[in-house]
Amino acid sequence: MAKILIVDDNADVLHVMQLLLSSRGFEIEVTTKGEETVNLVNTFHPELIFLDIHLSGLDGRDISRQLKTTEETKHIPVILFSANVIKGAMLEESLADEFIAKPFDIHELLLKVNKLIGSTDNAESMIA
Repeated sequence: MAKILIVDDNADVLHVMQLLLSSRGFEIEVTTKGEETVNLVNTFHPELIFLDIHLSGLDGRDISRQLKTTEETKHIPVILFSANVIKGAMLEESLADEFIAKPFDIHELLLKVNKLIGSTDNAESMIA
């Protein structure tokens, strides 16, 4: 069972994503505190991280860049998400693997998860 870490300061978004992804067989860990991200990555060992850009007092792009420039965590795919559309250069600077706009499309989210970490099922069955 693949592990996914979701970091967002909106508890409703965390709840929806946790329900959606756990119903597809993923083990999920969530936090509303961006400052806990690195510690959770080191203890939970996720295969994928969803990271909100605008966290209370922190910028998800900075956290992504930190994870992607650290030898132990650089291999973990990061999907940034935000209600504000970001430009390609901003995504590039964060070193994140993907971006999803909020409110997100469930099909797009599941396809990106499948693309980055795969699934024992195909993408179509994840979406069904």
